[in-house]
Amino acid sequence: MKQSSIVSIEVKYPEIGICGLSCRLCPGYHRDTAGRCPGCKTRERIASGCPFITCALKRKKVEFCWDCDENSTCERWKRHREIGKKFDSFKYYQSLEKDIAFVEEKGIGEFERVQKVREKLLTEMLQEFNDGRSKSYYCIAATVMDIDELEELLNGAREVSNGWEVKEKARLLHGLLDELARKRGYRLRLRKQPR
Repeated sequence: MKQSSIVSIEVKYPEIGICGLSCRLCPGYHRDTAGRCPGCKTRERIASGCPFITCALKRKKVEFCWDCDENSTCERWKRHREIGKKFDSFKYYQSLEKDIAFVEEKGIGEFERVQKVREKLLTEMLQEFNDGRSKSYYCIAATVMDIDELEELLNGAREVSNGWEVKEKARLLHGLLDELARKRGYRLRLRKQPR
């Protein structure tokens, strides 16, 4: 993405949120409508202005919270991360801390590469096994499950369900994902905050 006139820094990773969330695995990023979110740091989202965009991109001139000199003392980012350990919104936050640690250890380039692999698997699930009600569920599975396990499970589901109707295929994949989640302790549901 080229430098936006809205901010004075070059945005190199528009599909990775300032706070560490992966846009590539978000249900809003995979909408087939005009309301599709193109990524947290694209022109449209920067113009709408979330608090992290305003602080990091516009004020501090950094692309990620962890690049900010004040990241260890920032109350907003601390609160965001603490809430993310307990609750989700429309997007799954359970892997946020693990993802931030991954970036700190292996770098943002490697994180983006892994997210592209996860997005490819998610896209395949959405194209082949989506009964119209499974997008968020598949987004969560693509976010938390081990890539090799997910790929193996998806390939097995394809072999078994060749020629099946989409609803039957979705039921099969849901069952396989749920079974793997039980075995490995994955949580495949959003954790809603009490109102």
